[in-house]
Amino acid sequence: MKKLDNKVAIITGASKGIGAATARAFAKEGAAVILNYASDQTSAEKIAAEITAQGGQARTVKADVSKAGDVERLFTETLRLFGKIDIVVNNAGIYRFAPLEAVTEADFHRQFDTNVLGTILTIQQAAKHLPEGGSIINTSTIASTNPVAYSLVYAASKSAVDTVTKAMAKELGPKKIRVNTIAPGATITEGIAALDLPEEFGQQMIAGTPLGRLGQPEDIAKVAVFLASDDAAWVTGERLTVSGGYK
Repeated sequence: MKKLDNKVAIITGASKGIGAATARAFAKEGAAVILNYASDQTSAEKIAAEITAQGGQARTVKADVSKAGDVERLFTETLRLFGKIDIVVNNAGIYRFAPLEAVTEADFHRQFDTNVLGTILTIQQAAKHLPEGGSIINTSTIASTNPVAYSLVYAASKSAVDTVTKAMAKELGPKKIRVNTIAPGATITEGIAALDLPEEFGQQMIAGTPLGRLGQPEDIAKVAVFLASDDAAWVTGERLTVSGGYK
């Protein structure tokens, strides 16, 4: 029997990177997956088709997690397609690195609306639908506790996600719904590549990582499988750092 047999999972921000890897990993372990995306329908549908071709169950649903109506529709559509929801992965996120003087109100609200409000709105819906034994997995970052220069708004938003996780683990514990956070280190994703960071940045990250490499999305997805499964039945309110030892 696979770890996630007969489970249904919603994964937000699943059109690429860690979200896409998590969808693949969940499907491989037997879960039916909903790949949520905000704009990149082509990528999301490509991943869903790949999962289906390998014998899994996957569908896509467009929704902006920063909008309550969209989030409610995401859950309603999942219930229509698969009849239940057991796992929610809050992976959708926005980041922009900029010096203090370049921070704007619009930039602040864009990151906090998706990273923090989006997480809260999704948990709000999850609390209505997840059964006993349900699992909510939030995505943070090592920068939430050890921010780098120019990451002010992003790091602050993910610190808020850490706090949301602790608060919701206590609030939803009586319903037997577990809430945890994964805090990835530097991970090679399409989003990181798009930042066009200097080569020396990556070299510095590798030099500070005991395991001597940057992360791959699959490294994070494997930990998500653990947190979603019954193997983690006694784990809630935790922040698991997945960074190759980089702190």
